[in-house]
Amino acid sequence: MNETGVVYMDNAATSWPKPDSVLEEVVRFYRQVGANPGRSGHRLSVESERIRMETREALCVLLGGGDPLSVVFTANITVAISMVLLGYLRPGDRVATTSMEHNSVLRPLRFLEKNRDIRLTMIQARSDGILDSEEFEKALTGDERLAVVTHASNVCGTILPIQDLGSITSERGIPLMVDAAQTAGCYPLDVEGDAIDILAFTGHKGLLGPTGTGGLIFGSGFDPETITPLVFGGTGSRSEREEQPDFLPDRFESGTADIGGIAGLGAGVRWISERGMVSIREHEMMMTRRLLDGLGNIDGVRIQGPIDEGRQTATVSFVVEGVTVSEVGMRLSDEHDVMSRVGLHCSPRAHRTLGTFPEGTVRFSMGPFTTDEDIDAAVEAVARIAHGE
Repeated sequence: MNETGVVYMDNAATSWPKPDSVLEEVVRFYRQVGANPGRSGHRLSVESERIRMETREALCVLLGGGDPLSVVFTANITVAISMVLLGYLRPGDRVATTSMEHNSVLRPLRFLEKNRDIRLTMIQARSDGILDSEEFEKALTGDERLAVVTHASNVCGTILPIQDLGSITSERGIPLMVDAAQTAGCYPLDVEGDAIDILAFTGHKGLLGPTGTGGLIFGSGFDPETITPLVFGGTGSRSEREEQPDFLPDRFESGTADIGGIAGLGAGVRWISERGMVSIREHEMMMTRRLLDGLGNIDGVRIQGPIDEGRQTATVSFVVEGVTVSEVGMRLSDEHDVMSRVGLHCSPRAHRTLGTFPEGTVRFSMGPFTTDEDIDAAVEAVARIAHGE
């Protein structure tokens, strides 16, 4: 429990609290820098560009990118994913994806299915959210132009075998885009080593940065010029030309960026690097095991997903027999100061896979600042609700 008295169990939506260094860096930027990078030659503009470049470099090191200039910033991961799908896919293309995807993937794909006649290879996961790599390979038709997969489910935390999938798609010559919204910053990722062609990330979850930050990292084997930008305009570069620059990152970074947010994101990445990804993962696995054990001992509580801290992120979904998920969430918040998320979590197909559609589940999700006391308080609150207290 933090200083507010709140038990925060909603890190899969956005991480909170943020490290002090993140808050301090955002304030420092606006108090001491505040300028627009790449637009002016004065020292504050140069300092702003330095901050942005250092954040690109830190992300490359943490996530296994090859070239810092392959890091493209967007307003969030939803924009990043749409930018690729709408800018890369052509009429009649086929795309492989899975039944565990978020609507940030499925909605643009459904739009393209209707408006560009793209075809989907929908690969079904098991009822616990686990995707078998052999089944994935068998399901491929051979004419896919792109494969889009989540690294981990935002509903139940199930981790997909990205290394195996990367090997399969690489052998088949299919570019692989990975939605790392739930894993970037809290689970090891290696763009180059895992044969990931496009990694989409968000800044405000595991990377511990501010909201309104996110982007893409392009693998060295993928040609970004095959993606048409969604936004054209000023980049601060090649201003003598009326055509959009064709080089990274300027090709996809028109307009003024949220440099204050990017400064905070850089601080979050540095905090993670200093603490160590292995240490963060070990802590979150311990919290997950404690939560699974606690909820597993409550009569009437049914946990969804793999029920194995080694096969999931620090995200656990459950239902309470005889009580709607909306009532559970309301009582957790109003009566016990436990913050959760309930419903379909913008992932209806994942809930169909788990068998929890249309009502959804209650979701608890932990982070690096979650404590044993938080877990125990959350479990006790669920127990009281399940027992009708």
